[in-house]
Amino acid sequence: MKKILSFLLIAVLVFSLVGCGSKHEPVQNNQDNNQGNANQKNVSGELIPEPGAKLVVWESEGPESDWIKYAAEKFKEKYGVEVIYEAVANTDAKNKLATDGPAGVGADVFVAPHDHTGELVASGLVQVNDVTANRVKNDFIKAAADSVTFEGQVYGYPLAIETYALFYNKDLVSKVPETYEEIIEFAKKYNNPKENKYALMWDVANAYFSHSFVAGNGGYVFGNGGTNKDDIGLNNEAAVEGAKFMVSLKEILPLNSADTNSQIVDGLFSEGKAAMIINGPWAVKGYQEAGVNFGIVPLPKLPGEKHPASFSGIRAMFVSAYTKYPNAAKLFAKFATSDEMLLKRFEMTKQIPPVKSLMNEDVIKNDKIVAPFLAQAQYAVPMPSIPQMQVVWEPYGAAFASMWDDGVDVKEALDNAVQTIKEAIESQE
Repeated sequence: MKKILSFLLIAVLVFSLVGCGSKHEPVQNNQDNNQGNANQKNVSGELIPEPGAKLVVWESEGPESDWIKYAAEKFKEKYGVEVIYEAVANTDAKNKLATDGPAGVGADVFVAPHDHTGELVASGLVQVNDVTANRVKNDFIKAAADSVTFEGQVYGYPLAIETYALFYNKDLVSKVPETYEEIIEFAKKYNNPKENKYALMWDVANAYFSHSFVAGNGGYVFGNGGTNKDDIGLNNEAAVEGAKFMVSLKEILPLNSADTNSQIVDGLFSEGKAAMIINGPWAVKGYQEAGVNFGIVPLPKLPGEKHPASFSGIRAMFVSAYTKYPNAAKLFAKFATSDEMLLKRFEMTKQIPPVKSLMNEDVIKNDKIVAPFLAQAQYAVPMPSIPQMQVVWEPYGAAFASMWDDGVDVKEALDNAVQTIKEAIESQE
């Protein structure tokens, strides 16, 4: 008993010294600190926030930020801890924390896509989820649990599963196309480049979207379910054929890839000029506010009746390794990913909570907005979450841009991308 008390006393003293010292040192770099004050619980087994705790949370702007503000308000009401929202795109959080964290000005909790998990862990930017790990493993769908797990350890707190689908303007499209061939036929009558009218648009140089053509035909990023960095399938025969079909669509979208970025696509669809676009549930609220009379269906079939394999992703919360308030930060992540808060998030964002029981709720599975994404999700492939995935996006996107804009041979473009990816992986080892 004396030994235990002595250990606790030392741990508390260590925490006190760290708290009074530099705020630049990550919490996870001081194991005594984590063992001492972090994860202290009350009699009901709930974490106790540190005295004077105040949290900064990063999340993208839009309906997601509205939800964060709502969750922050409810959290303060319950625990008395203030939560300050800062607008940081979920795709930017990793790089921003890498610079802001050591400077002591980063977020305590942030949202990131699951494919960042491996690099976040490898870079020492996040803490282990030792608060809701069992819930993540048991209550969330396997894809969500796996996506925030690295080398057997759970790190993230899943928020939503998402993929993309086909949005169409009901005032312009009378018969919803089931194949790309039907869209090509529609474009012959509808397209008018002088008036910026196009039958179909998507962010061509964004590998997240264009991968659906490659994967739908049989290409893949990494083998063995996205875990084998030594098996890259982005330039195999199937991938090349899929990319060739994508490039053939330039006939109905005669623009450079820079003129098909997400902002332009959103703008033309909102203005009633783009008849159909490829996008995700995060775009729904904006189109509703723009007054677009739209519908959503799964992606149209590729030649040979093949279903495009869209990327699927999990948005997740992570607790920063640099937070001065690990108890409060973990408590907020737990609170935000409770069933109640995830249902509220669905209500506000239309993003699907990856909790088994919630996905079977009538309010979700019968929702006209959500149902098409659930239907497309059955053909989706999860983005690999190993650290090497982060060196894929830029060369892969550049390959799509070069074959689309410059007429570079598809096989050559994909070969170049794969070679660049392999060299980047080797440089990391």
